[in-house]
Amino acid sequence: MSNAKVLPLNEPADGRGVAPCCPPLTERPMTAEEAETAARMFKALGDPVRLRLFSAVASHEGEDVCVCDISDVGVSQPTVSHHLKKLKEAGLLTSERRGTWVYYRVEPSVFAAMGNLLAPRAGT
Repeated sequence: MSNAKVLPLNEPADGRGVAPCCPPLTERPMTAEEAETAARMFKALGDPVRLRLFSAVASHEGEDVCVCDISDVGVSQPTVSHHLKKLKEAGLLTSERRGTWVYYRVEPSVFAAMGNLLAPRAGT
């Protein structure tokens, strides 16, 4: 297990979903901590395999998807697990183990947080 510090998008105090990590890029300059958090998200999505896995989870019908249903992305199963772990560390996916399988989901608040970060300046 890694000892790397994980900076998710941000968990709100009420424990429901993910809150925006940062203000919109057009609102004000980011703090160093906000930039670290946003960069972790963009870095996680900057890998083609991770982007395909994120898309497979996000576009799957239903609330969550078994890893067994999304592992056909042209790499080995251990590599799929590595990439899914990186997406989780970035705060983009959540998971739940059910027996021998792990199920993944993208919380709707993740899309809201990502959209907020990339929102245009008000009035444009």
